Amino acid sequence: MNKQEALSLLETIKYPNLDKNIVELNLIETLEVEGKSLHVQLNLQNEEALISLVKTIKELFKNHFLDISVDKKIKKSKSLHYGSSLNPNNRAPYAKKVIAISSGKGGVGKSTLSANFAVGLAQHGYKVGLLDADVYGPNIPRLFGLESEKLIWNEKNKIEPHENFGIKIMSVGFTTPSHDTPLVWRSSVAISALVQFLEDVDWGELDYLVIDMPPGTGDVQLSMAEELPLYGAIIVTTPQTLSTDDVSRAIMMFKEVRVPILGLVENMSYFEAPDTGKIYEIFGKSKAKELCQNYKLKLLGKIPLDIEIRELSDIGKLPIAFAEEKNKKIYREICKQVIEEA
Repeated sequence: MNKQEALSLLETIKYPNLDKNIVELNLIETLEVEGKSLHVQLNLQNEEALISLVKTIKELFKNHFLDISVDKKIKKSKSLHYGSSLNPNNRAPYAKKVIAISSGKGGVGKSTLSANFAVGLAQHGYKVGLLDADVYGPNIPRLFGLESEKLIWNEKNKIEPHENFGIKIMSVGFTTPSHDTPLVWRSSVAISALVQFLEDVDWGELDYLVIDMPPGTGDVQLSMAEELPLYGAIIVTTPQTLSTDDVSRAIMMFKEVRVPILGLVENMSYFEAPDTGKIYEIFGKSKAKELCQNYKLKLLGKIPLDIEIRELSDIGKLPIAFAEEKNKKIYREICKQVIEEA
């Protein structure tokens, strides 16, 4: 069998779950035929597809060659360290504006705001992507009702983002075998995964890329400021002193890396009794105005501690789309202010 005959045989192999063969998808990087030896090198990164294709190729050629080797092209490692906050890289040239949503500590409702904010932008007719960068606590899949979804690779050998509510979504939560699988990653591995999500996902052209950041002021926050020209950040806090202490540090971090802060959102700001309408400050008196005055920030909104918001979020029905009008209006007003600022 010569090289052309081997190529013709490879054309009969379909890429898993696609109706196209591996030759027309340009996945054959190298094809070498020497006597009874065959070497095929594939240009793809999907490990599951690679395992399947290696098995298929060896089975197909076993009666034609004594020695069959199939491997993949080694992808050149991505550079992660040559950007700086003063002169950041642009890992997302497909997005007109990149907005980071961050907090000083976990559990303040940052992911819930990220999800509703992204959908709010889409409701204004913008093309929106949402990247879940909270690698150790990825909640975006559940908020969108996508907690059972896994990574999908398309015919361009790119990761296909999942879609819901009119936006494109990517999360490290799609990479785990089950929802309770922990990601025990060092920060360098987490950053590498996020860079891959920026560069290897088929986002298409976006007006906005919203990034749900992990809490705190660590490597991921710094790396995002170095690898993306961030349009700005939205900071989320609660009235609790423990939260405002931490959010102050987050504010100063963004100021130090020269990322504009678009505004502050105070979540769980108050509880309104459904029977009497009386306001209770469960987490203490609101400190939003004080924070904004101290750090010269804009107060984008105060979101109540509301059972409807919690219940809808738990079942993948985002409040900005399914809640009563008073709760929808809060999220829409936050979006409106950011859009008008642009």
